[in-house]
Amino acid sequence: MNADLHSHSVFSDGTLTPEALASRAHRNGVTLWSLTDHDTLDGQVSAQNAAVALGLSYLTGVEISASFLGKSIHIVGLGVDIQNLPLQQGLEHIRRGRWQRGQAMASALEVAGIPDAWQGAMRFASHPETVSRAHFARYLVQQGICPTIHAVFQKYLVPGRPGYVPHQWASLQDAVGWIAGAGGLAVIAHPARYRLTDMQEYALLCVFKECGGTAIEVVTGSQQPSEYSHYAAQATYFGLKASRGSDFHCPKESRVDVGSLPALPPECVAVWE
Repeated sequence: MNADLHSHSVFSDGTLTPEALASRAHRNGVTLWSLTDHDTLDGQVSAQNAAVALGLSYLTGVEISASFLGKSIHIVGLGVDIQNLPLQQGLEHIRRGRWQRGQAMASALEVAGIPDAWQGAMRFASHPETVSRAHFARYLVQQGICPTIHAVFQKYLVPGRPGYVPHQWASLQDAVGWIAGAGGLAVIAHPARYRLTDMQEYALLCVFKECGGTAIEVVTGSQQPSEYSHYAAQATYFGLKASRGSDFHCPKESRVDVGSLPALPPECVAVWE
């Protein structure tokens, strides 16, 4: 099955509408798709309607920002009830924090000699509560301050750089609990991106499993192919299922197009099973 269970639209930090993203997924041979925007369900009805019109199987989705051991960890929720009130309220709380962090980032960038960063980021965002580092990065590229999104992150928007602002997101337990309470399956997104030590990664997977987590992204556009086998082994060891998703944001920025990933390693049990 060509499943792509991690992608983003204009409702968070992607650049395509849910309808355009559904069309792209269908055109690229995706047979099971999920839109997983950051901390919002606003694009779900549009995504599902577009998928149904194309004959594309669809799972509702969201990517929740959580904190664990002082690091930002992303938890994808698949198959959630988008009308679930505790999930909606939890996401609203995170979005308020996202707005506050965005204001602080704009102030930090101004101190670093980049004025009007908030207004610039808002040119690329659908709503003030959805502003993310990617929106600031697109503005800095547009202004010619850096040549690429990657260069912006490395120079300004990662820990230790002048535009980075740490933030306390939802707890891991809350994020998984909201997803499970809404009837969904919790998945650790792109685990290699967090640069955890072996002990930290072991702790993350233990706590995630204990509080009701279901799966881990083994094959994802945010990881190197050399890392797939490691996370396939971790999924097997911890009794977790495996997920697959491009983490697609933009045709010009994303490393991997929606629907173009290799299959899961044969030893994995797919989350869609």
